[in-house]
Amino acid sequence: MMSEAWNFRKRERDRVKQGGAFEIMFIPVTTDDQMAMVESLAREIWTEYYTPIIGRKQVDYMLDRFQSRKTIAGQIKEGILYFLIRADDEFIGYIAVQPKEDELFLSKIYVRSSERRKGFGRRAVRFAESLARERNLSRIVLTVNKNNVSSIKVYERTGFKSAGSLVQDIGNGFVMDDYKMEKTL
Repeated sequence: MMSEAWNFRKRERDRVKQGGAFEIMFIPVTTDDQMAMVESLAREIWTEYYTPIIGRKQVDYMLDRFQSRKTIAGQIKEGILYFLIRADDEFIGYIAVQPKEDELFLSKIYVRSSERRKGFGRRAVRFAESLARERNLSRIVLTVNKNNVSSIKVYERTGFKSAGSLVQDIGNGFVMDDYKMEKTL
């Protein structure tokens, strides 16, 4: 199952594409080239999106520590599943999940700024739900930066509820100041 891409057909509103349909594919990340693509997307997306929220120094630190090709390869060996998101013929983002005992940890959903507000985040959440159901997991858990208001709203609209606050020291004087959110399946 991991060797094949998951296809999702999506009909978008006219404001997105003039009445057209396009395919969204979630492609398992298994090769070095795919890991390089994730690393490249992370640099682009995180730098643009998170610099105003947490600052450039923390963004650079987190990219080097958590989203380098070497780190991604290690995470995959430890059981974290990465998927590139492709719409039509373009890679527009990525998602990462980690199956645990009775839950799926939704570690990452990142989409290029030019592709936001087109339903890709919601589709990624649905994809994570399908992965959790395939594994008979009863809920999905995630963490989201407290100042990431737009993502929090998307998660709430897709059925996630706040489960408290979480502050984690990530080293080098930086912390992740997050909300924990959960969705029961």
